[in-house]
Amino acid sequence: MKDPRDIIIAPHISERSMIDMESNNFYTFKVDLRANKTEIKKAVEEIFDVKVDKVNTMRVPGKKRRMGYHQGRTPEWKKAKVKLVDGDVIEIFEGM
Repeated sequence: MKDPRDIIIAPHISERSMIDMESNNFYTFKVDLRANKTEIKKAVEEIFDVKVDKVNTMRVPGKKRRMGYHQGRTPEWKKAKVKLVDGDVIEIFEGM
């Protein structure tokens, strides 16, 4: 079993994620690329002591970047939108 803190990397804060959090009870996290929905659900429930209703995941492709003649890509990453059961909240987001 993986450590839950290896699966959930960081909260993803954006204008869209804040709107989803206030209106639909969705919380957005940056997660490990290899994590699946059930692992993400268990990790969020264990770390934040809440009940998860559903999980949506999406892979965000890396963008092309140039530095003079040299070019490369930023790393690809995975985003998870977690919907909590009504009445549950994650406290770290409440101060924002």
